Amino acid sequence: MSNTLLLERPVIAPTRLHAVPRTQIDTPAPAVDAPPARSPRGFALYVGIDELKAATNGVSLPLLVDALRRTLAELAPDAETHATVALAPHGTGGRDLDVVRLALHEPGAIARSKAEAEERQPEDGGGVVVDISRKRVLIDGDSAAFTYKEFELLQYLVLREGSTIERSELVSALWQTSDEEAPGERTIDVHVRRLRAKLGRYEDIVRTVRGVGYRFDRHADVVIRYGVGSPSPDRF
Repeated sequence: MSNTLLLERPVIAPTRLHAVPRTQIDTPAPAVDAPPARSPRGFALYVGIDELKAATNGVSLPLLVDALRRTLAELAPDAETHATVALAPHGTGGRDLDVVRLALHEPGAIARSKAEAEERQPEDGGGVVVDISRKRVLIDGDSAAFTYKEFELLQYLVLREGSTIERSELVSALWQTSDEEAPGERTIDVHVRRLRAKLGRYEDIVRTVRGVGYRFDRHADVVIRYGVGSPSPDRF
């Protein structure tokens, strides 16, 4: 079937047509200053993998691009494709996908990078610095002696800023079911208590929601540093 046939108006049987006087036809007035309608025209798929990792998997970047194009050609023959390789300086740290998004000037990645730059403060300043990229916490300029689990607990709450997290979710997300040290929903309070003790006078940044769990809200004394290797906004 040609495109011309698709665009033709369907034929309606004469017996179904009813004459309507022009005076009875209401023509809607055009909207004033209405924004132009938008509709999806395609999508971008970011793939984070360097040449070394691709070779380890027995493939190469050109081979992956070709495979994706062949799959698209089979599923949607009318689709147009364009591939761009993201280049980054040697030794650039961080998760491959985040590096790719920033290198290709993805708006969300650029906005996040700018926000991080604005949030950076000298390490000897007051307050709490949660450095997610380096897995550390600074309190009034000094490095806090957080255990791995304590940092993971704080990070989990920080990355879900403004959301109340139930105790059961904290346990299932941060401990494996086979972990002998995995706490119960009640004993998670002990871990939070230890975390707060190390936060000192900033302990109230981890709030208790009675009967539910815990939450972290944006605080004037807290700076979050994500870095290049931070999880993307769509990480969860």
